[in-house]
Amino acid sequence: MGNIENKLKTADSAIHDWYRFVLSFPPHLVQQYLDEFGACNSSLVLDPFCGTGTTNVECKKQGIPSWGIEANPMTYFASKTKCKWTADTSEFVTIADHIARSANQSISELKELRTLSEEQSELILKNSISPKPLSDTLVLRDAICSANSRFQDYYLLALAKHIVYSYSNLKFGPEVGISRTKKDCVNVVEIWLSEVQKMYRDLATFSEYAETEADITLGDARNISVSDHLKKVDCVITSPPYPNEKDYSRTTRLESVILGFIKNKDELREIKKGFIRSNTKNVYRSDEDAQYVCNIASINRLSDEIEQKRLDLGKTSGFEKLYASVVKLYFGGMAKHLIQLKPYLRDGASLAYVVGDQASYFQIPIRTSKLLGEVAERIGGYRVERIDTFRKRFATATETWLNEDVLVLKYKEQSHGEIR
Repeated sequence: MGNIENKLKTADSAIHDWYRFVLSFPPHLVQQYLDEFGACNSSLVLDPFCGTGTTNVECKKQGIPSWGIEANPMTYFASKTKCKWTADTSEFVTIADHIARSANQSISELKELRTLSEEQSELILKNSISPKPLSDTLVLRDAICSANSRFQDYYLLALAKHIVYSYSNLKFGPEVGISRTKKDCVNVVEIWLSEVQKMYRDLATFSEYAETEADITLGDARNISVSDHLKKVDCVITSPPYPNEKDYSRTTRLESVILGFIKNKDELREIKKGFIRSNTKNVYRSDEDAQYVCNIASINRLSDEIEQKRLDLGKTSGFEKLYASVVKLYFGGMAKHLIQLKPYLRDGASLAYVVGDQASYFQIPIRTSKLLGEVAERIGGYRVERIDTFRKRFATATETWLNEDVLVLKYKEQSHGEIR
């Protein structure tokens, strides 16, 4: 038993780290609610905002079937690959060695550095990556794809991880920015090959869990339409976006562009339309999600308070004018999601939503978990069990502490009471 436990602990720094964000919710929190909800190998666990697959990887480690939904193509690719634990790893490193030699030869023979197209360059922050690392990365990407190996997704995921953390000039805080210290010369191929070798060791360690189902769907959690999931969901463990001014698409923009998941502004716009409206940078004229909370007084009051504060401060920018609307669109989108989710839930299903309080809009506090709980109960079928605070964040702008909570819900089937 001790050996198995050690393996599972090792996984926290193995499979998870193939590709994950610093601000993703921690694996131990997933474990806590899997235990509380009594999830087992006959259960189905859903993460409808699965991101880079934290919930699904934790489930797979324990032989618990899971399902994830993700709207961002890059993080969908990451979570799907992280949950695909092949038992046959023969030639995994051999093929990677061949790719590395091919890429190094191509790099040495280049007469001029490779670049992104003008259209692609417009999608990323200026100086996101220096010219030489970018050129080498593009050569290595093409070498991986040319090999057409059955391990291609693993190889590309290893590349995606290091595009961000080893090759780029990006820095991460409340929002993505550019570091003052530039990485002008990086051994792109060697770093990638080292990551592939690490992946090989991880896959060999956890091959015994390879057969556990972990189905990841590319889609919008507000429009769930997967016909092949006939089994009802026993529990939901997820961390949706918070209502703030963070553009979540920017977190993965560089690797999304380099790996070809986003080719132009039109594709980016369509991808962002599939996200919950959590910030002013993905609000569109056609948005109608606010209708799902039009009769909830607390959300209307909060929206009105934000708009009045804008008027009092004399703020007139286009983004600031949208702050009040974003609040309604966010909670309306979450309401639509919870309505869409109901047909997939087993009667008595338990749900855990990891959400954070915010004060991005003129320092007016948004108590996300409390308001989301009210939305869930107004929809009908959901009951708030409790709100657990699992950590606090210090907001430097307001010099206040904001909670990150877990809203725990219970679902009971019923045919009336939905918000229309």
